Amino acid sequence: MIRPGVTLGGRYRLEERIAGGGMGDVWRGTDNVLGRTVAVKILLPALLDEPGFAERFRGEARTMATINHPGVVDVYDYGSDQQLAFLVMEYVEGDALSRTLSRVGRLTPARTMALVAQAADALQAAHANGIVHRDVKPGNLLVRPNGTLVLTDFGIARSAMVGQLTVAGAVLGTASYISPEQAAGDVATPASDVYALGVVAYQCLSGHRPFDGATPIEIAMKHVRETPRPLPGDIPPAVRAIVERALAKDPAARWPSAAAMAAVARQAASSLTTTVQPPVSQPIRATPVSPAPQARASVPRPTSGSGHRGAASVPSAPPAPPVAPPMPPHYRPQSGPPNNNGYPQQPQPMPMPMGKPQGTFGRQVLIVLAVVLALLVLLCAGVISFLYQHGNGQEGAERALGDRSSSAAILRMGTAADPVSVASYRLLKVDPQLGLIRPNEGRQTL
Repeated sequence: MIRPGVTLGGRYRLEERIAGGGMGDVWRGTDNVLGRTVAVKILLPALLDEPGFAERFRGEARTMATINHPGVVDVYDYGSDQQLAFLVMEYVEGDALSRTLSRVGRLTPARTMALVAQAADALQAAHANGIVHRDVKPGNLLVRPNGTLVLTDFGIARSAMVGQLTVAGAVLGTASYISPEQAAGDVATPASDVYALGVVAYQCLSGHRPFDGATPIEIAMKHVRETPRPLPGDIPPAVRAIVERALAKDPAARWPSAAAMAAVARQAASSLTTTVQPPVSQPIRATPVSPAPQARASVPRPTSGSGHRGAASVPSAPPAPPVAPPMPPHYRPQSGPPNNNGYPQQPQPMPMPMGKPQGTFGRQVLIVLAVVLALLVLLCAGVISFLYQHGNGQEGAERALGDRSSSAAILRMGTAADPVSVASYRLLKVDPQLGLIRPNEGRQTL
């Protein structure tokens, strides 16, 4: 009796039953020799009574052990003990796809195509070694926590018992994914695995199998004669076409190989992943762009050239309140850097006289200051010139008249003979007898 704690082949100790199927049960066990966790597939005892089955399965186990692909489960050992045949395989951490579907119902098209591409790659590796899986279904597709897929349980569906569908309870799951040629009694080919993978993709997209029935025979006949129900309307046409071609009744009308199916599925998954991004980022790009031209148009800009400077360069009316952005606390014209004349900036642009932009106010002040300065310079120059000319005339008169030059100058000017004349520090005195002007250096001389 198979129960936890039983050791098979004197090496593999069974610990927990983790899965079951038409060909036997899968247990989690421990390799006592290498000290690692393994998966042990125990075949049904009835299969060993079939002539040649044990030898045929042993040969396929050897061939499967030669496959080196990350999507194909590693086969470690094969043996028999106490009238039981078992297969020792790699223990994969993860959930079967069947368990995921029972929990979530259906998968997205992008996720479905990604898993189909990985499964098709694994099937192509087996087909290249001459092995047909014959039992592709969600229960044999394990998905690791990182999202990678591993195909398990190779070669066990080759039994004549499965081909004849004589055990109703044992092969019910297999009948739901069986190809039409297998249901008709023909030999399974790589195209049969492509059909079964198409059934898996159909179930992932719709949430149900393409055909259901009360018995395996009824389900198998529907695969041969009937057309699956259409996929949901939200499935993209490219994905729909991939699945419909894989489910073709004629093997020649399906994808020519698992590799070809993997290529189109991977391309569909990539396109679906990239097309999801624009609706999220498009509003972010569109929001700040629209008000920018209006904001720039609302700011007055002086036009270049002397013929265009005037009222035409200033907006005739202020922009509408909903469109124009709020002015900053200190308005700075965009025509150049702020001036440094010390005048405070106004919060709103004020139109200048003569139709000139507000930016020329500083230049007008500078012009006024320059004019005032020029007037001051001219005034000073006139005073200096007058003083210079007056000084030159006095010196000439003194040379011509001698000592009487000062008296003559005073008489010509019509001034009275005032003892005190205009001088800085020297007092002039008129002599009534001689008519001479003698300097008074602080003392009076007669």
